Parts: sequence; C-alpha cells; structure tokens
Amino acid sequence: MARSPKMVVRDWVEAFNRADLEAITALYAQDAVNHQVAYQPVEGRAAIRDLFATEFARADMHCDI
Repeated sequence: MARSPKMVVRDWVEAFNRADLEAITALYAQDAVNHQVAYQPVEGRAAIRDLFATEFARADMHCDI
C-alpha cells in the first residue's frame, strides 16, 4: 500500500523529533535535494544524512505541525 503524503510528513516529523538519522534519511530518495534556508541545497541521501547529523549534534530541535 502506498503511503500518503500526510503519512510521510508525520513520519518525518516523528523521526526529526527523535533525532533519528536512519529513519529520517530513509524518507529521502537517493537523488533527493534538500533546500535549507541557511545553506546551499544538499544533494543526495548521504549528504542529507550528514546535514541532519550535524544539525542534531548542534541543538535539541523540535518540529510541530
């Protein structure tokens, strides 16, 4: 069964709030591009994982929707 966009967003927020690198990274395609306000676009799943690893190490962040 295909996952709805709402389910993907919910899973992303839950993974983000747990600072779960593996779970959040798994939600991105291999060739995904992540656009952050403070950075240049980050290309590829591995680079996106590295971005979140750095960010999670810097601060305790929480996302609400």
